[in-house]
Amino acid sequence: MTDYLSLLNALDENERLEAKRGTEIGPSILETICAFANEPDLQGGTLLLGVVRDEADLFSPYVVEGVKQPDALSASLATQCREQFNVPVRVQIASEQISGKTVLVVTVPEAQPGDKPVFIKSRGLPKGAFRRVGSTDQQCTEDDLLALYQGRQVESFDYTVLPDTSMADLSPEAIADYRKVRTDANADAEELRWSDEELLESLGCARSHAGTLIPTVAGLLLFGKPQALRRVYPMTRVDYIRVPGKDWVPDPERRFDSVEIRDYLFRTIRRALAAVLDDLPKAFGLAEGDPQRQDKPLIPQRVLREGIVNAVMHRSYRSHAPIQIIRYSNRIEIHNPGHSLKSPEHLGEPGSVPRNPRIAAVLLDTRFAETKGSGIRVMREMMVEAGLEPPLFESQRSNDAFVARYYFQHFLSEESIQWLSRFRDVHLSDEEARALVAVREQGAIDNAMYRELNRVDTIGASQSLRRLRDAGLLEQKGRGASTYYVPTPWLLGSEDEADPDVGGEAQSSDPAGLSSQSGGLPSNPTALSSNPYWQALPPELQEMVLALGQRATPDRVRETLIRLCRHRPWQASELAGLFNRNPDYLGTQYLRPLVNAGVLAYTRPDQPNHPHQAYRTTDTGEDAA
Repeated sequence: MTDYLSLLNALDENERLEAKRGTEIGPSILETICAFANEPDLQGGTLLLGVVRDEADLFSPYVVEGVKQPDALSASLATQCREQFNVPVRVQIASEQISGKTVLVVTVPEAQPGDKPVFIKSRGLPKGAFRRVGSTDQQCTEDDLLALYQGRQVESFDYTVLPDTSMADLSPEAIADYRKVRTDANADAEELRWSDEELLESLGCARSHAGTLIPTVAGLLLFGKPQALRRVYPMTRVDYIRVPGKDWVPDPERRFDSVEIRDYLFRTIRRALAAVLDDLPKAFGLAEGDPQRQDKPLIPQRVLREGIVNAVMHRSYRSHAPIQIIRYSNRIEIHNPGHSLKSPEHLGEPGSVPRNPRIAAVLLDTRFAETKGSGIRVMREMMVEAGLEPPLFESQRSNDAFVARYYFQHFLSEESIQWLSRFRDVHLSDEEARALVAVREQGAIDNAMYRELNRVDTIGASQSLRRLRDAGLLEQKGRGASTYYVPTPWLLGSEDEADPDVGGEAQSSDPAGLSSQSGGLPSNPTALSSNPYWQALPPELQEMVLALGQRATPDRVRETLIRLCRHRPWQASELAGLFNRNPDYLGTQYLRPLVNAGVLAYTRPDQPNHPHQAYRTTDTGEDAA
C-alpha cells in the first residue's frame, strides 16, 4: 500500500491507478471499474478507496483519509460489480491499515476480449461503456465500441482476408525477393520447395474465401503491388521528413523536405533505411595502414534498421495513418500508429507481444528483425557502445501511438564531462549526470524520460529528479501526472550565474516571471514594460492586451488569444505573462477549450503534454477573429 501512495505522490493518478474517497459506491467508482475492465492490453488497474488529495500540499498531495465500515463497503462493491454490469466483473478487494486507518485496495482485472465491451446495464450502449485514457474515464465513442467488438476476433488482424483483392494484386517480384532473403537466412527451409500459392498460404498471407484463394492483410502488405497498396491502404506508407532545427513547427509557408515510400514491406524497409542513411551526418576515421577513410553514420546502421523494422512490424494496421521518420538537426524520431502491447517498463526484456504475428514471423524468418523481444535491448546496447545516449521510447496509449527517439550527441563526451565538473559539489550519480546531459540538449525531462534513460523504477526516478531540483539544477513545472523539469540558469549559464552558493537563492528560469503571476489582467504599460513578449508585439496587439483591463470579459480574453496566436504560436507560459494569469488557469479556462472548439490547435498535436507545447490559430479561428 505504501508503494501505491509513493506512486500517487510521484506521478499522480495514471492509466492503471486511481484514488477515491470511498464514502459510498457511486457512479464514479463504477465508471472507473468499467474503464479498467475495457481498456485493451492494459491488464486492468487498481482503485484505492479511502485516499484523498490535499490540494494544499504541492509535493505529497495524496493522504490517507480511510473508509468507515470497510466490510459493508466491500460487500456493496462486490455486489454492484456482479449486478450492475452486463457481465460480472470479479474484482479483488483487500483491506490495508495505514496509521490506524483502513484503505480498500481494489484490483480490477481486464475483461476477456469476448466479454467486451463491459457496460453499465442501466445506461446501455454507448453511454454506459467507458475506457481508460490516461488518468481519466472516457465514455466510449462508436469507434471505441467498434474496436472493442473487433477485439473479439480470435485470429489476429493481419490474418484477416481482404475480399476486394485477388492473387493478381500480389507482386511476383516481391515473392521472388522473399525466396532470396529466406534462402540467405536458411537455404534448407522446406517452404522454399513449395509453389508460390502453397508458400503464401503457409505463411498466412493467403486464405481460401468462398472457394477462392485471396490475400490476407499480411499478404498484401508483405507482397502487394504498389497499385494495390494504394487502393486498399492509401495512407499506410512510410514518410521520411527532414525538419530544420530541433522542433516541429507547422508553418504553412515552410515546405519540409519529405519522401513518401509505399511498397511491399521488404523494399519499404530498405528504401526507408537508405533515405535516412543518405541524409545522416557521418563520422570518419582513418585506420593505420588504410589509404581510405571509413565513413560511419553517427547512429549505428543496425540501430536504425531495427527501429524501422520495429515500426513496420508492430504498428497498428487498423489505423490508416503513415509511419513518420522525422530527421531533426539533433535526432531521428520514428512515429508509428499503435501503442506498445508490451508494458513500457518491460521493453527490452526477453519475450515479444506481436500485434501482427504473421508479419512478424516473416520478418524474423528472413532476419530483417532480431530474435523475439531482443531488438530494443540490442539498440540500447549499440547506442551506448557508440558513446551515444540510449534511445528513448514513448508509448502513448491515449493517442494510440509509439515514438522512438535517437539522439546524435555523444553521452559524457569530453565537453560534457568538463561541463558537468561545474557541479562536482552536488556529487552527481552516473544516472543524474546522464539526465543533466539529456535535459541540456532536450530542454526538459520528466519521470518517464528519466526511467527510460537510466532503467530505474518510477519512485527512484522521482527521488533523483527531486534531488536535482532541490540542488538548484532543475526547476519543477506542472504537478501530478503533468510534472516535468526544465534546466535552471545555473545549469545552462556561466560558472557563477544564478549559482545558489554565489547569489543566494536560485533565480527563476522564467525571466518575465510568467509562471508566478496571479490576480487580474494588466491595465497599464508599466505592468508590461519589462515583458519581452509584449515588447515584441505589433502596436495594435499591444493595445489589444492593454485594453483588456482588470475586468475583461471571457469573450474579450478569447478574442485576444485568437489574435495573438494568429500572429505567431505561443506557449501557455508566454501568454500567462501577458495576461498576468497562472499558466495552468489559462490553459484550463481558455486554451484547451479553444483547442477543443477547433479555434486553436497544438503545434505538437502528437505530444499534447509536451513541456514546450504551443498554440496557433486555425482556419476556423481566423474566421472567428
